[in-house]
Amino acid sequence: MDFEVYCDESGLESLTRKDAHLFTGIGGIWFPAEYRDHFKEQVSLIKEKHKVHGELKWKKVSPRYFDLYKDVIDFFFLTGYLRFRVVLIESSKVDNIKFNNEDAELGFYKFYYQLLHHWIFDFNTYDVFLDLKINRNKGRLKELERVLDLSNLTSDIKQVQGLPSEQSIGIQLADVLTGLVTTKFNKEAKGSAKLGLIQHIEEKFLGKPIAPTSKWDEKFNVFKINLKGGW
Repeated sequence: MDFEVYCDESGLESLTRKDAHLFTGIGGIWFPAEYRDHFKEQVSLIKEKHKVHGELKWKKVSPRYFDLYKDVIDFFFLTGYLRFRVVLIESSKVDNIKFNNEDAELGFYKFYYQLLHHWIFDFNTYDVFLDLKINRNKGRLKELERVLDLSNLTSDIKQVQGLPSEQSIGIQLADVLTGLVTTKFNKEAKGSAKLGLIQHIEEKFLGKPIAPTSKWDEKFNVFKINLKGGW
């Protein structure tokens, strides 16, 4: 089966400034490629309903747009083909000097590998799209693609490509859900709208507070990475 994966990050600055946030989050939306048009159409209809034409972004959540983001979240949870996974990295335990030759960018893409690798399964193909960034090393995405291919020999990583988020509804949804989970773990949700969306997920869909899940939780997977090894 052909899958598409759309990814974004939240709290990225804490990978280099440990006092910025408790956690960095890197998250992705997975779905079979055959549903791409349906996915785009349905999210576009939600935006039209609320007369919104710009990007969906967690930073834009406010009381004025609460119902818009609530409808987007409901669509995610009620749509069977959509899956979400986020990796949470505890900033105080990141050691780029010891593990990444003082290269924070290399460390960042190692965490992207952890996000993607565990949800790549045998005999499938994957197109992976990341929020476009200007990297110091221009070959980072090709290297990530190569390493994923080598570690998943019975699957095909067709491409790992950067896309501007304004051009990708998939990346926008990844931004919203990754931002929501990371904000929850960073204990930074102060506005009523963001707190309300977190509470809405916990009460309506999870039945419990957002917390790390098992490795095989397929709908809303939260991986708090243990930098000393293990799950």
